[in-house]
Amino acid sequence: MPALPDIPLPAAIRSRFVEDINGLRIHVLEAGFETKGRPCLLLLHGFPELAYSWRKVMPALAAAGYHVIAPDQRGYGRTTGWDADYDGDLAPFRLTNLVRDALGLVSAFGYRSVDAVIGHDFGSSVAAWCALVRPDVFRSVALMSAPFAGPPPLPFDTADKPAAPKRDDPVHRRLAALPRPRKHYQWYYSTREANADMHHASQGVHDFLRGYYHHKSADWKANEPTPLQSWTAGELANLPTYYVMDLAKNMAETVAPEMPSKEAIAANTWLPDRELAFYSAEYERTGFQGGLQWYRCGTSGAFIPELQTWSGRSIDVPSCFIAGKQDWGTYQRPGVFEAMQKTACTNMTGVHLIDGAGHWVQQEQPDEVSRLLLEFLRQAGRDPGCG
Repeated sequence: MPALPDIPLPAAIRSRFVEDINGLRIHVLEAGFETKGRPCLLLLHGFPELAYSWRKVMPALAAAGYHVIAPDQRGYGRTTGWDADYDGDLAPFRLTNLVRDALGLVSAFGYRSVDAVIGHDFGSSVAAWCALVRPDVFRSVALMSAPFAGPPPLPFDTADKPAAPKRDDPVHRRLAALPRPRKHYQWYYSTREANADMHHASQGVHDFLRGYYHHKSADWKANEPTPLQSWTAGELANLPTYYVMDLAKNMAETVAPEMPSKEAIAANTWLPDRELAFYSAEYERTGFQGGLQWYRCGTSGAFIPELQTWSGRSIDVPSCFIAGKQDWGTYQRPGVFEAMQKTACTNMTGVHLIDGAGHWVQQEQPDEVSRLLLEFLRQAGRDPGCG
């Protein structure tokens, strides 16, 4: 492999590799490594992001006394050992194997447990499953920008009833039949074309990512989310086009009209072009298919039976939820935000919607996210003092 360029990181963070973790060579960003014996925090990114997405909060967490590790997850960045073949085996990308990746990584660092697993976007789902499956290892959990509804239920009291017919969710046909035909982004991300649409976007990967990050941020002033009432085509059509797309457009075409002006890009402080350039260089090198495999695991339904193993279980370790107030992701699946607080998490100490942040909350408002995470860790009894 040719030498990879240096990562533009704060001085408190270093880049390294950890070998032989569940078949992977994992690239990790690490802070608070200078002294031994610190309690550990594991940070899990989402799509289309990288461990780099945590660069703005890692120094504050390390300064509070923690050893902070943030991997490029399976399918992403500089982590290798995964297969991005669309026709390959999806099983390595299923949620339970992503939990196994996390377990293997913290074990390799010499930890029997971590004080918290903190996940953003799709990483929030992995963090939730970590806390559900291994609460002895993941002693608290912070979910960010993607609420958790709990494990899928098992069919109940069916022995003396006729077998229910299996059928596809009609919402996709109904979205396509709307006066303004639409499609759901997760099912688009599961198509064979999605990777090439983004990797070979007509505007280039850099400008595609600029438009995508802008569209889902608080900088896009039309992001004024409200709860949806039901999983129906009419309700889902209220979501912005980055979630419920125009039927005839791919994602690169969807975000292109929302590209910020040169002046707005120059004024952006939470993702200046020199930092975006690292994301775009990594995705130009790897493509997007590794991350898209995660969506395919979900939309295929193939791994629901495995997840039903934990049907009826809740997250009982201390938990919190943090998201941007301008983030539609909190509400994109009707009822999940409420279910997280009522049934899925039995020890939720706080729900925080940060004004001035959209979906990329730990990048848009890193100081407030850091403050809330440290407050949560204190409430959960995970305060290390001054390391």
